[in-house]
Amino acid sequence: MSYHQKSSTTRRDFLSTSIKAGAMLPFVGSSLLSSESESLRKEVSPPHPLNILILGGTSFLGPHQIAYALNRGHSVSIFTRGKTQPTIYKKLFKKVEHLVGDRVDNLSALEGRKWDAVIDNSGRRAKWTKDSAELLKDNVELYLYTSSTGVYYPYLGSDIKEDTKLVLKVPDNLNEDQSLEYGYGVMKSNSEIEAQKAFGKDRTIIVRPTYMMGPADRTDRFPYWPERLSRGGEIMVPGKQHDPVQYLDVRDAAEWMIRLIEQKNTGTFNAVGPASKTSMPAFIYGAHAAFSSAAEFVMVPDYDFLLEHKVPYSVPWIMPTGENYGSARVNNQHAIANGLTFRPLAKSIWDIHEWWHSDAVSDERREKMVSGERSLMAREKGIIEAWKKRS
Repeated sequence: MSYHQKSSTTRRDFLSTSIKAGAMLPFVGSSLLSSESESLRKEVSPPHPLNILILGGTSFLGPHQIAYALNRGHSVSIFTRGKTQPTIYKKLFKKVEHLVGDRVDNLSALEGRKWDAVIDNSGRRAKWTKDSAELLKDNVELYLYTSSTGVYYPYLGSDIKEDTKLVLKVPDNLNEDQSLEYGYGVMKSNSEIEAQKAFGKDRTIIVRPTYMMGPADRTDRFPYWPERLSRGGEIMVPGKQHDPVQYLDVRDAAEWMIRLIEQKNTGTFNAVGPASKTSMPAFIYGAHAAFSSAAEFVMVPDYDFLLEHKVPYSVPWIMPTGENYGSARVNNQHAIANGLTFRPLAKSIWDIHEWWHSDAVSDERREKMVSGERSLMAREKGIIEAWKKRS
């Protein structure tokens, strides 16, 4: 039986949530915000201020881009439907120009306006990207499209670089999971192409992030680990000893995107961390360094057992089999050579944990992670017991 057949329900939910969150993306504790702002002020300022338009901007990635851009002296406009309110850096949004419209059928707020650069975070349909890029190409110098490593699906390679062939067609006879993955990858690939058609490759920046983590995450996939590790005790770690994992702090992605614009550094980049190859056990040990909890790690390297107990993934770990073999084997050297940097893992984990326990996250959301119907944390003890009996 295939990986997809065994795990269709959980994997499908994961994909649907990821796509709706906008990544494949609410008030944060004051200590976190103040420390972030302080670190931003210490960086070397760009040569001159820019006028930046962000399509989207109120969700996961956008607020961090806005915070960094404003701290570096740039001005920011955002184009949204006016329905989603930012839940992080709220005060900074008073310094942002708010343009209201709809990428489906109302771009009038963008007509006749000039910006130095546009960041397209909300291009969830290729036509949206085409329409906005065609409208802006004569009045904006640079177009940055926020894509995804999903353009490489199925992930069959072991060293996936920027010139790897993109997925441009959804095959026939797919199950629901495959349809979601192929559909998302094809949408992102075609959106990249539309941006480049309108602006030309010399005026287009394509950024392909892997799984992003950080404060204001709209999914609960990555916050699971800071919460679980902080509690200590027997902790199940799925996967084999050398299973690779990749992830990126959303702030590292956001800040690097702004710097690419400042430097007019066009091209295509895999926005993937960490800096060097990392296994799932190494990730767990590094993440646990953020806490002083007493923990005993129970390694479960049996894929069949994990699938039997509905654990096909625990982001950043994705079972590296079949079409997901290379999902955490994406090459990031081009991005690093062009300025992508990474926060220490323990810093990212601690900041997520601090945000998770702030007023930004509801008690209901926190309780769902701990004891909800599908909560891995609630099922973990039973899985560990079953593993010990089998072992």
